Amino acid sequence: MKTTMTKKLLAIALIGLFSQFSMADDASSQKTIAGILVGLNHFPSDADKSALMAIAEDESNNRGTRAIASAVASISHAATAEDKDIMGRIMSAEQAPAQTKALAGVVAELNHMASADAKAILQAML
Repeated sequence: MKTTMTKKLLAIALIGLFSQFSMADDASSQKTIAGILVGLNHFPSDADKSALMAIAEDESNNRGTRAIASAVASISHAATAEDKDIMGRIMSAEQAPAQTKALAGVVAELNHMASADAKAILQAML
């Protein structure tokens, strides 16, 4: 009986531990995206695209963060219409974290570079 309870408690502790690492990875990824967006001028550099695609393919990040990274990687002066639609869905998703929604908003409104207001939002994420 004690062994079963101990196993259950251990399983719960491990789930909590791994979810904390996952949240830490997501936060780090969002910080990377914010840093890229702050300095973005028309399109991301090849190095930035590489970093963004790594984030987009990392399943430890939430779906919103992965979609944002993918959208930023494909920016050429502005996000594509399809990516703007995806950013709109992220911003309207009740379960999306506030920081994810903020990043999606910056990407959706980006035109050649982040506006002064967007840069202030992004700087707060760094």
